[in-house]
Amino acid sequence: MTQALRKLVTFDEFVAKYPDNSGKRYELHDGVVIEMSQPTGEHEEVIGFVALNISIEIGRLKLPYFIPKTALVKPLESESAYSPDVLVLNRPNLVNEPLWKKDSTVSLAKSISFVIEVVSTNWHDDYLTKVAAYETVGIPEYWIVDYAALGGRRFIGNPKQPTISVYSLVDGEYQINQFRGSERIISPTFRELNLTVEQIFQAGGVQI
Repeated sequence: MTQALRKLVTFDEFVAKYPDNSGKRYELHDGVVIEMSQPTGEHEEVIGFVALNISIEIGRLKLPYFIPKTALVKPLESESAYSPDVLVLNRPNLVNEPLWKKDSTVSLAKSISFVIEVVSTNWHDDYLTKVAAYETVGIPEYWIVDYAALGGRRFIGNPKQPTISVYSLVDGEYQINQFRGSERIISPTFRELNLTVEQIFQAGGVQI
């Protein structure tokens, strides 16, 4: 479970104090500091597998993209800052990011090519809070990787089953395609990416 530290803070206060030296991870949700739970080994293996395959595709296509380790996404006009599991940045546009050099934080759609969240116990954030925030920023592609079928039934079906939801920005609004089992994931950003749901989930030892 995530634990909310309820004193409201600004973004500037947040980046000045967090992350601290405790090794914990934090996000800022509308002025509330959220302590992120320690991820499981399966969670980390899924992130590593997806990030590796996307990095390979970036290199193969010679795209000016990279995946930072701990960068933040801050919607404009908001006291929020999110730390995606996988964040693909467009390097040439970082010169236009006022918070990049000092705080490794991005806010502009042209800087952010692709975001992935791997679902843990705080699934409400991924399916509700971050969908709305990333849509507002204008991030063109957002994956929710729900390998343990933790999300609500309205998001992944009844009975619940492991699902990858791909949100694609069309005319300023997200459209959703969902993939399960042996289906190949269709990515608008990486159209030749050859990954199935099974491959991603089995990377974390999940049998589906």
